[in-house]
Amino acid sequence: MRKFIPIALILGFFLIGLNVFLKSKPSSKNPRIYKFVQRYSPYYLKKTFGGLEILSKKDKNFKLNPDNAELYHRFEKLEYKWGKGHLAIEGKNLIIKDNNASTIGSIILKTNKEIKFVHKYYGL
Repeated sequence: MRKFIPIALILGFFLIGLNVFLKSKPSSKNPRIYKFVQRYSPYYLKKTFGGLEILSKKDKNFKLNPDNAELYHRFEKLEYKWGKGHLAIEGKNLIIKDNNASTIGSIILKTNKEIKFVHKYYGL
């Protein structure tokens, strides 16, 4: 029985590490739509010596330094919240609006995968 304790501990630590790794992964994104919308999104990730931090293009005082396990989830929540107020779907067009509800950009959604991505990731 004692010879199985080290194996059980190693297996337990491995499973805990794997669980944390899988939870900290960012969700999958549609590259064409995400890159286009990212031009207008006020949030971005910046590499620093200590890791990554979330900054805003509009507010120079905005700075978030979440731990690595929750970094992408916090970033996605900020983008989700921004997308609910600044994105709209009209037919097959994704419309990007500024704070005054003026259209600043649009892109045609070509496939159902792109439409599903916008619905899931930005909550439209």
